[in-house]
This record gives sequence, C-alpha cells and structure tokens, in this order.
Amino acid sequence: MNDYDPRAEARKDLIRAIARMGYPQEFGMVIADSLGSEKMMRRMISYLHQAKPRSMEEIADEMLAINSDVDHWVSKKQAEYYNMKYNEMLYYGLTDEDN
Repeated sequence: MNDYDPRAEARKDLIRAIARMGYPQEFGMVIADSLGSEKMMRRMISYLHQAKPRSMEEIADEMLAINSDVDHWVSKKQAEYYNMKYNEMLYYGLTDEDN
C-alpha cells in the first residue's frame, strides 16, 4: 500500500519555501491551506524560488498583509507568477521548438 500523498508533500515544500524567504512557519501553513490544491502550491513554490530575497521591513509588511487578508495576498502572488510566466513565453516563445 502506497502512503505517498502529493498534496501533503507540496504543503511541506511550500511551508519550507515560505520559511526560506524569512516568513514564520505559521504563515506558510496559512498560505498552503488557503491555496488548497497541490497544483496551486507547486506554482507558488515555483514563484518563491525565483523571488528575490527580501529585507526584514518588506517581510514585516507582507506578514501584516497576509495577516489582514490571506486571499488577497495569495491572489497578488498568483498574479505575479502568471505575469512572470507570460513574460517568459513572450521572450522564449510558446514551445521549445520556437527557440
């Protein structure tokens, strides 16, 4: 019997990625729970791996934003992720064959 749960693994990975950015682990749990699906968690992890390191002031400001409205913060980060992917498609083309 296989006990591997991809959603649980994605949740752990997302919590680690958020902690690596300087946020408390509790915020990672809140974000993971609000995203829900493994696919959305993996997208957020991809975005966070490419994000620049933040100053402590920026982290504090974002933690306040997360604390006041988690859904808005998640939507903002998802929009940044899609914008980044869209810009990559414009630069590199839609498929590998276009390069």
